Amino acid sequence: MNDIFKLSPSDFGFLYDECKRCFYLKVKHGFNRPRSIMPSIFIKIDSIMKDHFEGKSPKDISDTLPEGKIEFGSKWVQSRPFADRHTGNKCFIKGVTDTVLGFDDNTYGVIDFKTSSVKDQNVEKYSRQLHAYALALENAADGKPSLKPISRIGLFVLEPEKFLKNAKKDFFFKNKVKWQEIPRDDIKFFKFLKEVVALLSEEKIPEAGHNCTHCKYVDDSKFFSPTKSKSVKNNEIILQ
Repeated sequence: MNDIFKLSPSDFGFLYDECKRCFYLKVKHGFNRPRSIMPSIFIKIDSIMKDHFEGKSPKDISDTLPEGKIEFGSKWVQSRPFADRHTGNKCFIKGVTDTVLGFDDNTYGVIDFKTSSVKDQNVEKYSRQLHAYALALENAADGKPSLKPISRIGLFVLEPEKFLKNAKKDFFFKNKVKWQEIPRDDIKFFKFLKEVVALLSEEKIPEAGHNCTHCKYVDDSKFFSPTKSKSVKNNEIILQ
């Protein structure tokens, strides 16, 4: 019997590259890392940015984008299954978009808002996520949001630069903003997707990533036993 894997675009970036074992265990066995808590300030900044652009033209994001409107913000999207001929297994993409643009030329754009500078080595990670959302919209499962073609994908990057006070004694940040266009390369993305399915099709769990602190913690805990470090007598803990 062939498998079908549910893939989250957010896992295509740092989790997949950081630790193949964590990625494998999450997707194939539902064993998730403990959820990290995003500082509320970043959630608030993201919400403020989305509210600012609501009802505005994509050209307010970048002069290089066509005229149009914000189509929608955070929304669950899901692709129909993609079949891998080599393994016989399938996968589908499911995740929450950041913002989707509608252009006057009847095409669409998918963008992510970022609240810090994007390092060059991380652009590829974000590219995978954006390609995944684009393909999920263009190849939507029945009853899921469907838009095509997706002609533009990219990042709107905001980075605080100065802390200022105006004449009214209001404090505010001056921000440096940048639109980072990412070229569509579906051939490259499908090659990556085949790599992911091949990994998940293996019966053996992959090795942990060299810098995966989560796996190190789990592995180290297997060698720890409280009974080896202390004993209890008359309700007192006797250190050994």
